[in-house]
Amino acid sequence: MDIKRAKQEIKNSIEAYLAKDEYGQYRIPAIRQRPVLLMGPPGIGKTQIMEQIAKECQIGLVSYTITHHTRQSAVGLPFIKEKIYGGKTYSVTEYTMSEIIASVYEKIEHTHLQEGILFIDEINCVSETLAPTMLQFLQGKTFGNQKVPEGWIIVAAGNPPEYNKSVREFDIVTLDRLKKINVESNFEVWKEYAYKQGIHPAVISYLELRKENFYRIETTVDGKYFATARGWEDLSQLIQTYEYLGKMVDREVISQYIQHQKIAKDFANYLELYYKYKKDYGIEDILEGHWELTTLQKIKMAQFDEHLSIISLLNGKLGEHFKTCYEENNYIEKLYKYLLIYKENQATLHVEDILKKAEADWKEKKGSELLTRQEDAGFRNTVTILEQMAMDVKGKQFTNETEFARIKEKFDNIILENEKKVNGISEKLDHTFHFMEEAFGESQEMVAFITELNANYYSMWFIKENGCDLYFRYNKGLLFDERQQKLIHQMDAIEDMLNFSLK
Repeated sequence: MDIKRAKQEIKNSIEAYLAKDEYGQYRIPAIRQRPVLLMGPPGIGKTQIMEQIAKECQIGLVSYTITHHTRQSAVGLPFIKEKIYGGKTYSVTEYTMSEIIASVYEKIEHTHLQEGILFIDEINCVSETLAPTMLQFLQGKTFGNQKVPEGWIIVAAGNPPEYNKSVREFDIVTLDRLKKINVESNFEVWKEYAYKQGIHPAVISYLELRKENFYRIETTVDGKYFATARGWEDLSQLIQTYEYLGKMVDREVISQYIQHQKIAKDFANYLELYYKYKKDYGIEDILEGHWELTTLQKIKMAQFDEHLSIISLLNGKLGEHFKTCYEENNYIEKLYKYLLIYKENQATLHVEDILKKAEADWKEKKGSELLTRQEDAGFRNTVTILEQMAMDVKGKQFTNETEFARIKEKFDNIILENEKKVNGISEKLDHTFHFMEEAFGESQEMVAFITELNANYYSMWFIKENGCDLYFRYNKGLLFDERQQKLIHQMDAIEDMLNFSLK
C-alpha cells in the first residue's frame, strides 16, 4: 500500500488499542495489542509519518533508531543485588532500567501525556548480540526485565533485504505476533503531501513529467545510485533557502541530495530552464494582469513541455499566496477566540490577562510537543498581536468598556487588511485564468492548470472559502476527468521527446 494508506492504518490501530470500556480498561488488552511493523524501501517517509500520527492523535512519541544502540543501552546494565530465598542470602544479577524504557517515562514526565508511540526504526538491521533482545521486545513488549508502560503502542519500521545487507529475517513465531504493513512509493500520494508541505514547484513539476525519477534505486558495478522522496524534499528546502539567500543551485549541489547522476543532471537542466521561463515570461506580471502580445505569440510557438513549465510557474506562485492566506486566516481565527473570551469577561479581565492566557496556552502546547510548525506560527502571531494591543492601551486612562472598544477597533482593522489581501489574491487567480484563456483557450494546458489547482490543498481551501467563477466554469465545462486522462496519455507520448537542454 502507499504511505498515506499506511498512515491511516497505523492511526486506526492506535485508536483501537487506546479505546477503553466503561470501566476504563483498554478494550484490547496489552497482550493482544500487536506491535505494528512497517516494512518498505528507505526514504519514502516511514519515520516522518510517525511524527504526524502522534500530533494528530494527540499522544506522545519516543523514537529510536535501534542500529545506534548496543545491548547494554537497550537492555540496561547488570548489577549485583542480594536476595533471600528459603532463609539463605544469594547474590543475584539484575539490570538497570533500559535507556529506551527510561526515555518513555521521561517523555511522560515532560509532556504529561500518559499514552504514546514507542517507535523503533531499522528494527531488522540490529547487531547479532541485540537481535534476541529485539525479538523479546516484539513478542513480550519488554526490554530486559522492564515492560513498555501501559498505553504506549509499539511501532517498528524496517527495510526489505534488497535495500540493506544487514537485514535479519524474522521467524514465523515473531511475525505471528505482529501487525505487518508493507508500503511502497507512490508519486501521486506524495504530490498531495508535497503541495501541503510547500515543496518547491520546480520539484513537483519536474516529477510530474518524470514520474519514473521520483523513486529509483539502482545497483551498478560502480555502486548504488538512488533518488528518494526524502532526497527530493530535502533538496526542495535547500532550493527555497538558496533563493532567499540569492544563491544558485547547480548540478553539483543537486547531486548531493539526488545521488543518481543521470537524474541529477536532468533536474539541473530543468531547473535552469524553469528559472529562464520565470524571467522570460514575467510570471509576476501575469498575476498582476499585465502581459504583452509578444508573450502570447512566444508561448504559442513553444513546445508542449514549455507550456507545462509555465503552468507550473503560475501554479507555484499562486500556491505561495494561497498558503500565506491560509496561515494568516488560522492565526486570525485563533486571535478571535481569545478576544471572544475577553469580550465575555471584559468586566473583570484586561487585554493583558488575555495575553498571559495565550502565552500560557502556547507554552503548554509546546511542552506537550504536539504543535505542528503551522500551529506554532499561529500561536506566535497571535501572541505578537496581543502584545501590540496590550502596549497600545498600557498606561492610558481607559475604562473596561473603552479598553475593549479600542481592542475591537484594532481587530476590525486586522480583518479589513486581511480582506484586502484576500481580494488581491482572488484578482491574481482571475488574472491567471484570463491569461490562460488568451494563451491556450479550452485546451489540454487549461486542463493541466486546473489539475494542479485541484491537487493543491491550499488552492482548494482558498477557492472553497472565497470562490472563483472562472475555476468553477472550467472545472465543470472541460469534461474534467475525460480530458485529464487524455492529457496523461499525451504527456506519456511526448515524454521521450522532451529535452531539458537549454536551446
